[in-house]
Amino acid sequence: MSYSEFFKALGISAADRFAVKRFADASGVPVERLWHYNGSNAVPSGCDLDKVCSASGVSPIELMLKMGVLDRRIIKALKSKAEDVFALIQDDVERPRGRTEPQPAVFQTKLGRLYQGDCLAVMQSMGSDTVDLIFADPPFNLKKLYPSGVDDDLKEARYLEWCENWAAECARLLKPGGSLFFWNLPKWNTHISAYLNGRLTFRHWIGVDIKYSLPIPGRLYPSHYSLLYYCKGQKPNTFHPDRLPMEVCPACRADLRDYGGYKDKMNPLGVNMTDVWMDIAPVRHSKYKKRKGSNELSVKLLDRIIQMASEEGDVVFDPFGGSGTTYMVAEIKKRRWIGIELGPVDDIERRFREIDSEADYIEKIRRNYNSLFTEETLGIRRQLGLWTCESVRKTNRGAH
Repeated sequence: MSYSEFFKALGISAADRFAVKRFADASGVPVERLWHYNGSNAVPSGCDLDKVCSASGVSPIELMLKMGVLDRRIIKALKSKAEDVFALIQDDVERPRGRTEPQPAVFQTKLGRLYQGDCLAVMQSMGSDTVDLIFADPPFNLKKLYPSGVDDDLKEARYLEWCENWAAECARLLKPGGSLFFWNLPKWNTHISAYLNGRLTFRHWIGVDIKYSLPIPGRLYPSHYSLLYYCKGQKPNTFHPDRLPMEVCPACRADLRDYGGYKDKMNPLGVNMTDVWMDIAPVRHSKYKKRKGSNELSVKLLDRIIQMASEEGDVVFDPFGGSGTTYMVAEIKKRRWIGIELGPVDDIERRFREIDSEADYIEKIRRNYNSLFTEETLGIRRQLGLWTCESVRKTNRGAH
């Protein structure tokens, strides 16, 4: 999908504001709305569509084609004439897919290899169907400064084209049954999901709660990151999510909801994981960051994903190294890993020298999984005489 194609489709130069004003007068569509259609590459609807087509002499279908906004009617028609269409556009869209030569790793461990360079160039040197799990956390195009010097202020069309290019490589690299997790803002993932839906199998849109986010005037309070979950083929080879502790009051550890007569039916191993994750706190305080000047992924997030979608010995790939969280967690969990980082890799290497402390932290996190109550909560509930799995089952056995 391209952007800012509306004026171009009408034969108007966006740089010529007088031309835009003349078209507004001729069509009867306000200038502000014309700029909106161009800025968001949205096809007008209702009366505006009739006015625009009448003033320009462009039909609605031709307008959609020129803007690159295709509905199922157009796609169906194009499919029926696929050979003719391909003959017309072959020279413009079909170019040889070259493979670059493998380059030496700049850092290696017992289980993993880290490459330094452009993610697309490195991925094109990798073999097809060779990776079990991919986690991708690209720059969000928010005009941030990264140690790599990457341009984080691209035009929307260019940013999404770049995302589609490396997402296509991710699909190629995945083994049949492999899983892809794509971490980004909801704004971008609405577009990326449309692209991925034609190549992989959608599993979940996971909403990950953002703590302490700031309100934006004129919009709902933004409070989650989007984590897309896809697999290659009908179903993933590996899917064993952790079960989580039941939510309780953090002060008194009492129930936050009434389970009525169903307490004895609660699974002692915990509650099923949902597609809304409220317990992943972002790494914001400089005290806990491993890389200066940029956001950093939570170890807890990567532990959960890698545990859910891979086995020991599987290959985990992350094309955007950052501070190396994915690689660190993969190493600790005995997965093989492949990484790429465009910028300096010193922070990643330094982090591996502190791997024991990271392993201790993951062990601490995992002690709270796959049990209905954490050890601390269970002890307090017993002291206060609140129900536990053992107590409700004992009571029910006694009643019979």
